[in-house]
Amino acid sequence: MGLFSKIKAGLKKTRNSISEGINSILNSFTKIDEELFEELEEILVMSDIGINTASEICDLLRQKIKETGTKNPNEIRNLLKEIIIEILGEDEGLCLETKPSVILVIGVNGVGKTTSIGKIAAGLHNNGKKVVLGAADTFRAAAIDQLAIWAQRAGVTMVKSVEGTDPASVVFDTIASAKAHGADVIICDTAGRLHNKKNLMDELAKINRVIARELPEHSVETLLVLDASTGQNAVNQAKEFNNVTNITGIILTKLDGTAKGGIIIPIKHELGIPVKFIGVGEGIDDLQPFSAREFTDGIFEGEDL
Repeated sequence: MGLFSKIKAGLKKTRNSISEGINSILNSFTKIDEELFEELEEILVMSDIGINTASEICDLLRQKIKETGTKNPNEIRNLLKEIIIEILGEDEGLCLETKPSVILVIGVNGVGKTTSIGKIAAGLHNNGKKVVLGAADTFRAAAIDQLAIWAQRAGVTMVKSVEGTDPASVVFDTIASAKAHGADVIICDTAGRLHNKKNLMDELAKINRVIARELPEHSVETLLVLDASTGQNAVNQAKEFNNVTNITGIILTKLDGTAKGGIIIPIKHELGIPVKFIGVGEGIDDLQPFSAREFTDGIFEGEDL
């Protein structure tokens, strides 16, 4: 299966939610009026795009219709695609410009954090990068064990300690190992608990101080993993995490199992945080770099603009 086919297949439920709803509306109107906009906005809200972003999309659509002189409701589909691509903006891949570069990965339990780390590590390893994992989520012993399994699957090394160890000390040891072995990329599994934001903030701040001291001027990505199936709650999680640390990108998992993939749009629109990876399946190669155009084509059944 080709890359776009895989993304399109992974977005089937989201496509059914968004595209089929939009098509039903457009096919039931013979002219463009406010009633059409009201129904369109309702479909967008129900597709987890959210009230604020759905309203903004409809406002931009009114403007484009006025500019283009569009009269046929069926021509709205392509205008919508253009608007969504514009909102999602330029695709932003990982910034890995130094040796080593650092990727910190955060996210609450159950979102697919450890799995995402393993898949990113495998992808980098397959592209010739030397990767070392740091098991700095020391709150749960299971997190360390799970990461070890993924390190083995991905063919990369891992630095770990025992449950309850200071996470920053694990990051320090991981950096030392990476330097000693000439690693290209360090990926650290870090704390993901939100029930005590002060502890989380203190922990991440300490980790960042260690990185700044040991790897000054090096590339650092902080990626937040979100479960697409949680819908608007994913936006709320992103807001909470963004209050305690500087998130540089989002990994949105489990898109293949949910109709709520539209959540990508408000994450970018309301928070300004780029989505860098999307999970469209269970396989080790099913975490794909995010493309605004491929995502939009995927939810509009791959039609050309």
